[in-house]
Amino acid sequence: MEHRLISAIETALGWNGAGELGKNFARGSIDDPGLISRVLTPNRLLDMVMRRSMNRPQFRVFQESKEVHPAVYFTDSVSPRGQSIPMVNMHSLGRLLGEGATVILDQANVFDPTMEVACRALQWWSHERVQVNAYLTTNEASGFPLHWDDHDVVIVQLAGEKGWEVRGTSRSVPLYRDADPNDTPSEEIIWSGVMKAGDVMHIPRGHWHQATRNGHGSGKSLHVTFGITKRTGASWLTRLADWCREQEIFRHDLDRRDGAAFHALTEAATQLVAERSPADFLAAYEQAMPLPRQVPFLDVFGSLDAVVCTTHFLPRIEENGETVDVLASGKKLTLLAKALPSLRLLLSGRPVPLDRAVSAVGSEAVEVAEILVKEELCAVLTPELFSGYTGLVTNAAS
Repeated sequence: MEHRLISAIETALGWNGAGELGKNFARGSIDDPGLISRVLTPNRLLDMVMRRSMNRPQFRVFQESKEVHPAVYFTDSVSPRGQSIPMVNMHSLGRLLGEGATVILDQANVFDPTMEVACRALQWWSHERVQVNAYLTTNEASGFPLHWDDHDVVIVQLAGEKGWEVRGTSRSVPLYRDADPNDTPSEEIIWSGVMKAGDVMHIPRGHWHQATRNGHGSGKSLHVTFGITKRTGASWLTRLADWCREQEIFRHDLDRRDGAAFHALTEAATQLVAERSPADFLAAYEQAMPLPRQVPFLDVFGSLDAVVCTTHFLPRIEENGETVDVLASGKKLTLLAKALPSLRLLLSGRPVPLDRAVSAVGSEAVEVAEILVKEELCAVLTPELFSGYTGLVTNAAS
């Protein structure tokens, strides 16, 4: 799936694909104000927060580097029947922002079609899971103290400016669950400066960093952080532990008195490592992702006019002579080979109006689209979902 934001990030960072992800600190700038404002604005973020029921820790507010108690800015909206729903008190939130505060919305991709589509495009690009967090800071509010993340991040400054300091690692490629607490910051400052609207920065896992608006006076800052969690050797070994349960020898109790059983177990483990390589794990990981959340198609709502592939990762299409297999989200669909042009179009990750698909590849496109929607590999392209692609991803059949 071609996405304008990803192309702009690659250009800004001097990358050619996802191969540089996680390797070195990098920064650059996107010279396209229209693209930046299209992704997200402060008002759109606050509107998103206002219209949804949210809770900590997905939505948080900080002042003076300390988290504000949720009771200060959350209130219960009570219906005439006494049903209570937690909602953000926008008056209280406005007061906090007026004083100077940082608002954090984790997984904005769950609530916003543009963020959803951007994360899905980044997942197809990187072959890793991606989520996006949004950070809105006002006046001279300080941010988190010096810290490191257990995943790679790509940061895009969308409005205003914010000061940053990025340091090197004090432990190479640290993990969330690790053998070392890694709580002593590195003294090596890699970069210190101000991120302005359009600036992009890549901070690899383990690099210490902090951001603040201290000393910047009145104003604002909005940036989004795309968190990209890559698989590691430890991830592979963890998956091997799951795979081993398929074999009876690994399900037996360990007997301290049975040295022969220990030897057999060691040989079986060696064989398992040889049979299930890291490449096998990476392929299985993508296929094991669950089906995405999407609006179900019901013909009582109208005919199927347009679709888009919404799987977490690019589906695999395998040609087998007279048939073709589609593998995605733990499913395997087998169709006749004549469906191949339709599959390539419909599974491109770009919106597909079915009237244009018929013109491009033939009438089979409609039937194939119905199958893919029924199996939930494609979603109905509702106006709300389509808004996430508008101006960022072109139609596949245009």
